[in-house]
Amino acid sequence: MTTKLFKGAIAIAIAIGLGITGSAYAGAGDSPVLKRIAERGVINIGHRETSIPFSYIGSDEKPIGYSIDICMNIVDEVRKELGKPGIKVKFVPVTGQTRIALMANGTIDIECGSTTNNLTRQKQVSYLPTTFITGTKIAVRKGSGIKRVEDLEGKIIGLSMGTTNEKAIKAYIKEKGLNVKVTEVKDHSQGWLAMETKRIDAYGSDDVLLYGLISKAKNSDGYEVVGPFLSFDPYGIMVPRNDSTYQRLGTLVLARLMRTGELHKIYNKWFSPGPTKINMPMSSTLKMAFEIQALPN
Repeated sequence: MTTKLFKGAIAIAIAIGLGITGSAYAGAGDSPVLKRIAERGVINIGHRETSIPFSYIGSDEKPIGYSIDICMNIVDEVRKELGKPGIKVKFVPVTGQTRIALMANGTIDIECGSTTNNLTRQKQVSYLPTTFITGTKIAVRKGSGIKRVEDLEGKIIGLSMGTTNEKAIKAYIKEKGLNVKVTEVKDHSQGWLAMETKRIDAYGSDDVLLYGLISKAKNSDGYEVVGPFLSFDPYGIMVPRNDSTYQRLGTLVLARLMRTGELHKIYNKWFSPGPTKINMPMSSTLKMAFEIQALPN
């Protein structure tokens, strides 16, 4: 083969190679996450196992919930954007301690749970628009006489590690100089088991999660959520940092769901009263948040 023919063959091979790559990443633009999803044909969704009714394991042993439904709308948009309707979904369980690390290291492409958006976490991850607004409270057994954190003097409270609730309640206990023992648990199921077996006197979390745990409890009439809010927590779907194209795609989906009223329907499916009978009508604050975030095209 002459030098000229050899160079021509190399050029053709490179062109073919580039063509294959371009086809594989069609629609991904400059997004490293979309390219990663297109390349492997799978989107990895991080989910919680006991964040009722946002993300939990259903009777068929599969993840279900309000956040899961929202994320599946985003998955459909990813498939459409990439022109790959066959992209599969792999669910990856995460906890309060592991979710941010698994997002930061690329193990999951999106987290669909009950994660509070705050500035500290934004150093490692990014968020889509707010999908829920809640706050830190405590759940106790009815008849315990506990109505607020101050009533836990000399008693035990359970807190899930790596949550904003853990930080808020510990700070409040320190500020008030209270003698309250803190038992750290890995997730909500472990914390609630400690409540049901009377190893702790209270469990602290976002009020909506506490209502969700109570709605699924063996004796749901035996517990109540008490006290003032110790923090306010806006929930957001978590996505990787430094990928504005991927983040915009998720924002586009959420704005559309809010603008068309579809997100209200998803909310009512899970909260009014929802499969666990949690029965929490949408607050005026959340309604306003949806109206503000329903960006026009």
